[in-house]
Amino acid sequence: MVIDFSQGKVILSQFEVQVRFSTSGITMYAMVEDIKFIDDALIMHADAGAVRWSLKLDSAEQLAAIREELGV
Repeated sequence: MVIDFSQGKVILSQFEVQVRFSTSGITMYAMVEDIKFIDDALIMHADAGAVRWSLKLDSAEQLAAIREELGV
């Protein structure tokens, strides 16, 4: 599943999340089990030990769609 947001795309698969930024060409990856959500702030956070990143989404609908697709 692909979800467009203001800065690029969130690409979801059964095991992995990819975030591709359209302006910079940067792609961030995380395994699904490393993803957490901060609902009130619309943030998806990945913590894989040595590598951490956070992404602010545009809407609660995007966050809900990601959670539903990942089953979390």
